[in-house]
Amino acid sequence: MTVGRWILCLMVLLSGLSASSQRIVYSEPERDDTRRLNFEIIGKINGNFLVYKSIRNNNWIAILDNDMKQIAKVDQNYLPDNDRVINVDFFPYSDFCYMIYQYRKKNIIHCVAAKIDGKGQKMGELIELDTTQVGGGSDSKIYTVLSSEDKSKIIIFKINKKNKRLFMITTLLMDDKLNQLKKSRLSMPMEDRDDDYLSEFQLDNDGDLIFSKFNRVNNENIGNAAFVVKYAQADSFMVKELKVDKFFLDEIRIKPDNFNKRYFLTSFFFKQKRGNTEGYYFYVWDKATQQPVIEDTVSFSEQLRREARGNASVKAAFNDYFIRQIVTRKDGGFVIASEAFYTTSRGNNMWNRWNYMYSPYFRSYDYYYYSPYYNNSFWGNRYYDYQNVRYQADNIAIQSFDKNGKREWSSVIAKEQFDDQSDDLLSYQIMNTGGQVHFLFNNLERRVQLLSDFSLTPDGQLTRNPTLKDLDRGYEFMPKYGKQVSARQMIIPCIYRNYVCFAKVEY
Repeated sequence: MTVGRWILCLMVLLSGLSASSQRIVYSEPERDDTRRLNFEIIGKINGNFLVYKSIRNNNWIAILDNDMKQIAKVDQNYLPDNDRVINVDFFPYSDFCYMIYQYRKKNIIHCVAAKIDGKGQKMGELIELDTTQVGGGSDSKIYTVLSSEDKSKIIIFKINKKNKRLFMITTLLMDDKLNQLKKSRLSMPMEDRDDDYLSEFQLDNDGDLIFSKFNRVNNENIGNAAFVVKYAQADSFMVKELKVDKFFLDEIRIKPDNFNKRYFLTSFFFKQKRGNTEGYYFYVWDKATQQPVIEDTVSFSEQLRREARGNASVKAAFNDYFIRQIVTRKDGGFVIASEAFYTTSRGNNMWNRWNYMYSPYFRSYDYYYYSPYYNNSFWGNRYYDYQNVRYQADNIAIQSFDKNGKREWSSVIAKEQFDDQSDDLLSYQIMNTGGQVHFLFNNLERRVQLLSDFSLTPDGQLTRNPTLKDLDRGYEFMPKYGKQVSARQMIIPCIYRNYVCFAKVEY
């Protein structure tokens, strides 16, 4: 072969690799897949993509192949009708998934598990995990179900708040075969029945349950806070007070660092009530020494404030930001991504960080029991319906810190998103492809919403990638509801001609 032909062949091969490096494939919307459809992306099981759907008392799982063609629609006939199903959670593994659901029958809430294969078929018998008798006015979710990062542990728990000064917390810890490892019933004193909260529950790979307890003064800033651990085999809580007497905190976020056996807590902090957001508060607990290794604050630099401020002043640059993701590293370091999110209206702002209505964690008003999570991360579960409201999601600020909490680098992704109907098309989703983390979000270009892709390397290098291929006109992406289903695949729901469909983004 001549040199010229060899170069030509190489160019053809490289062009083929480039063309296949990223692609988008869409599913066909079904007749029932209207905007009223409730759905959840389950994951990739035995090579198929599974999506749970429900509408008008019908519950089924759509099975999609690698080309996003629906190969089966499997009714889940064992589920009660939608008027009685309160909540559904999915925990996927490589060859099956657990569906854990709650439903009400008379005055009893049942928590039941079903094991489902890659074809959407139920495997074996249903497993009733727990039941709770409730009052006549309770139709809300009372069980919270969590999985550890390595999927080796699953925990369900409920909180009885009949005595507002002494909550009773029941936990049921199970392995990945749903064998019971430990059941506990514990009490949690709530000194101030109106302003004490429990929030951000997480489960680590050892089966330890971690959460925060705090006092939100007059429903505003956090004045007192504690870090709480319920160890897997313990029948008591370990409570550690946080040193926040000289400043105030916002929403407390928690992330288990399973590799280094540490717990990481962070929050924005303020020097005064309703003051400007000053920076991050850090608290890191070491499981081996049973001691905090970091408890400190880090203020935002002037340069970062200027880059992240958007339309705000430099001092108020982070006042509309909320912490979205915490990523822990094997070297003990961590990365925090936060996003500016707010609403405006013809009158006053509908939401602000003081009325706390935006948060996925809030005090529910069920009669006796409540779940500390309000599940607003899934389509169809929105509890707001305001008129004349503009939802806005702007810049993303990303900062990296070493294991001692010292700042390493920061990057800002500039964006400006808004919608006058809902926030379904706003915000972003991340996809970790190993050497890079991709930030995917809609960007308005020439009056068309296009899915944009920014990639971030471990050393903080930010790159805006070319517009994604196969962005067909008419598809509106909802990236914040997307789910990474494999090392290089993500399923993102879309709206197409008023129907819901799904797109596979593949790198």
